[in-house]
Amino acid sequence: MNGDQTLWYAALKARDPKFDGRIFVGVSSTGIYCRPVCSARTPKAENCHFYPSAAAAERDGYRPCLKCRPELAPGLSVVDLSGRYIQVAIRLIEQGFLNSHSCEELAARLGISDRQLRRVFAASFGASPVEYAQSCRLLQAKRLLMDTRLPLAEVALSAGFSSLRRFNELFSARYRMTPSSLRTQSTGQDDGLTLFLSYRPPYDWPWMMRFLASRAVDGVDCVTAEGHYLRSLRAGSGETAAWGWIRVVPEEKRSRVRVQVAPALTRHVPEVLRRVRQLLDLDADPQAILNDLRELAADSPGLRLPGCVDAFEQSVRAILGQVVSVRMAARFAGEVARCWGQAIETPFGEITHLFPEARTLAQVAPEELKSIGIPLRRAASVVLLAAAVCEGRLSLDNVLDVEGQIAVLTAIPGIGKWTATYVAMRAWSWPDAFLQDDYLIKQRFPGMTPGKIARYAERWRPWRAYATLHLWHNDNWLQQQPAATAVNGDA
Repeated sequence: MNGDQTLWYAALKARDPKFDGRIFVGVSSTGIYCRPVCSARTPKAENCHFYPSAAAAERDGYRPCLKCRPELAPGLSVVDLSGRYIQVAIRLIEQGFLNSHSCEELAARLGISDRQLRRVFAASFGASPVEYAQSCRLLQAKRLLMDTRLPLAEVALSAGFSSLRRFNELFSARYRMTPSSLRTQSTGQDDGLTLFLSYRPPYDWPWMMRFLASRAVDGVDCVTAEGHYLRSLRAGSGETAAWGWIRVVPEEKRSRVRVQVAPALTRHVPEVLRRVRQLLDLDADPQAILNDLRELAADSPGLRLPGCVDAFEQSVRAILGQVVSVRMAARFAGEVARCWGQAIETPFGEITHLFPEARTLAQVAPEELKSIGIPLRRAASVVLLAAAVCEGRLSLDNVLDVEGQIAVLTAIPGIGKWTATYVAMRAWSWPDAFLQDDYLIKQRFPGMTPGKIARYAERWRPWRAYATLHLWHNDNWLQQQPAATAVNGDA
């Protein structure tokens, strides 16, 4: 790994959370690799070898630390990777694409050559796609062994292994211990699936929970008085599809969230955790964002970009939110879920339905949606969106060409540039989405046209979605500038 070894060792000594998930350290004297925040005694510098990923450390023969648990480290945000197609590659790998497909097929899915795919993985992660995928499976299995009481066969299946025998062989060879021996050291409880996801602080949890609560859809999701986020969730597809619920509890003092998952979703744990990471923007690097946004983010460096757990659901909610209040949009979405969503049983009285799938809403007449209060033109847009998804004309998952898909969205009658960009911002977690036509954004720049606002916002690339959040959050931003009149002059 190329870079500043002195800087990384200093980060290790300081247990600096800004480097968590960005580097891993292999300790030659122990044969173990750790996160930079590990609480174990700091090894000597000459014994430390730094890696850009857990996969690279494991390729060189290091075993994951049982104390700091590398599988809990936050991931990399989009701009840490060499292009959006690599982000999509990571998502596909986490979804198990390489369990049944080759690297060549993965490269073809991304529209690049196999050679280019391998070159970029080597540059970004110090490992090949296969090595990266193998580490993902093993670390996911390690997580389940330590945090749950699932039977070993269920652990193997959930982590993406084709057989228990193959799981045992690979786990023992790579980690030099058997799965059952690690299970004896487990802290897992018998009350279900409770897992953890780390993030890099700071994180403004009160703001995030207010944002989610104000947009909560009756029967589908909610924020409790205790600050817990609950929602229904569908995972998998076809014969492997399953549905259930999740409960997410922030543990701010430990810079992590606790995720309780319904037993019915056991086989889809990696997908569920990936969706939670996207919803809460847990992989963001707040220091990198602050460095580029500077004074705009200085007062609230913990703001994160709210994502989603289902891109189709979020897209429908964006359409329903046109020209109405946030609360009215949520009420419309709740009525859609009640009328066309699947009823499910959960331990929570607030969570009663799954949001309907595209194939369901594609069969609904716009007049039926109008009957629950949705304006007819907006209802027609929802049905056309659903049909475009079902027919394959629009992709809302694992989007590679953001601008191209925005163009497809805006070609649907009733969907304008604001709605399409908001979909990119929330459903696709595009960090550079900017809503220059947004009502509140225009209020922050009085007297400026949207075009001038967009030109001014160029200084905030590649974090313009975060700039949008900060502008929404800070209604006095313009007045706080050293020379407010310079804003118009710089435009």
